[in-house]
Amino acid sequence: MDKLEYENELAQQGYKYICGVDEVGRGPLAGPVVCAAVIMPLNDIIEGVDDSKKLSAKKRENLYEKIKQKAIAYAICRVEPQVIDEINILEATKLCMKNAVEALKITPDFVLTDGNMTLDINIPQKSVIGGDAKSYSIGSASIIAKVFRDKIMDEYAEIYAEYAFDKNKGYGTAAHIKGIKEAGLCPIHRRSFTKKWQ
Repeated sequence: MDKLEYENELAQQGYKYICGVDEVGRGPLAGPVVCAAVIMPLNDIIEGVDDSKKLSAKKRENLYEKIKQKAIAYAICRVEPQVIDEINILEATKLCMKNAVEALKITPDFVLTDGNMTLDINIPQKSVIGGDAKSYSIGSASIIAKVFRDKIMDEYAEIYAEYAFDKNKGYGTAAHIKGIKEAGLCPIHRRSFTKKWQ
């Protein structure tokens, strides 16, 4: 599939700054949800951009640096566990995506979001289910968000060593759940996700 299909169609309609938005971290028991918004040049494509989940950590790191260098504009936002618990993960994800779009130094004239999200923004938008694998712009955003969030969780792993965050990134693996059972919850756990251990 042509990963520029959506972008080329929008460019033909006269849109210049087409922004891709994606999130990482909706499912984990701990840590923030992270969103990236990226406006990429469409005449200078980076090979290998895809859904971040399909790429090795090394490949993602490499692409992360290239995307940041080539992007016309990019922004990364995070919403913390306390807010996720307060407003729920869906609303937290929408807020995070909106904040990322609004943090861009250049205002996009069209926004492509991954999944089935409608954002509270005054910019034309389209949501694309599986967009991180179908759209170059969304795929670029997914890599930025994933690498950034993984770095956050690696830092938390040094503070809260008992949960193996460097390995599981906050997802509910056996090692993570063993840590919860032995040490209880830590400040970055999402209380609304971990009620059975409270």
